[in-house]
Formats: sequence, structure tokens, C-alpha cells
Amino acid sequence: MKYKRNQYTEGFSICALLIAGIFYYWGINAFMDGFWRFGINWMGFLWIGIGTAILVSQIAALVNRSKLKNVVLYEFKQNPNISIEEISNNTGISVRDIKAIILDLKASGRLRGNFSADTGSAKEMQVIKEEPPIAQKIPPEGAKFCPSCGTPIERSEAAFCAYCGSKL
Repeated sequence: MKYKRNQYTEGFSICALLIAGIFYYWGINAFMDGFWRFGINWMGFLWIGIGTAILVSQIAALVNRSKLKNVVLYEFKQNPNISIEEISNNTGISVRDIKAIILDLKASGRLRGNFSADTGSAKEMQVIKEEPPIAQKIPPEGAKFCPSCGTPIERSEAAFCAYCGSKL
């Protein structure tokens, strides 16, 4: 698996799937139009080829996302108190992508735990195999929120978010 910069956050796009569908439509339409007029229109192969290339790249992006999630989960299994920067140094994945992966893993219930508000390192991260029920906390009125994930900040002197580990 080769990692490119910001591959997780910018890799998959619904718009690309729609564009691939448009190319497929043009290709099939070129075949049908050419068939009724004068035989096979070979330009349809070009449009279908472009649509196939876009579709394959989007499928590869989805497969790579699950691999990147597994790499981050493995890092937390090895060291439950690791920081985001240490994971980035160990794996070569950008800090931006690691933050997005952690938020996705926490949202899906595969990762549980908090980050230290003083040092930014993880505190008691647990990798969960089963899906826990979703519980919502109601934030207090006038609370400050993390700019990365939107979690309410409980301590005013906190330097890091306790949920995603981002620097405040």
C-alpha cells in the first residue's frame, strides 16, 4: 500500500462516480447511435474506457481507506497512549488524515477513548470489536467547541481536544 499526501481526506468522491456514469452513458449512446446508422462507432470504447478508469480509481480509494483505518487501529493496539504525531511518524500518514481516520473510527464505534488536554497524547484508547450504542452528550450553554471535530471543550485551559487530539 502506497500512501499519498491527504489521500484519506481527498481520495473518494461521489462527483467522480457521477462523472464515470456520464462517460458510460456517452459510450453506450455512441454504440447505439452508431449501430443504427452505419455500424459500430468506435468512439464509444474511448468513453467507456475513461468511465471504467474513473470507477476503478474510486473503488481503489475505498479499499485503501479501510487499510488506512486498520493501520491506525493497529498503532492504538500496540500503544494505547500514543499521540497523533507519533502515529504520523511511525506510519507516514499525514496528521490531517490521521485526525479524520480517528474521527471516523470513533463515529463507527471501533475506537473509544480520549486525548490528554495538556499533552495531546491518547489516554486509555480501546479498540472495540462490536458496535456500542450511540450516546449523545448535551453540551453546556456557552461552551467552547473544538474547531476540528466540534466537541465541547470542558476545561478552559486545555491545549488539546480530548476527543480528536487536535491542538486548540
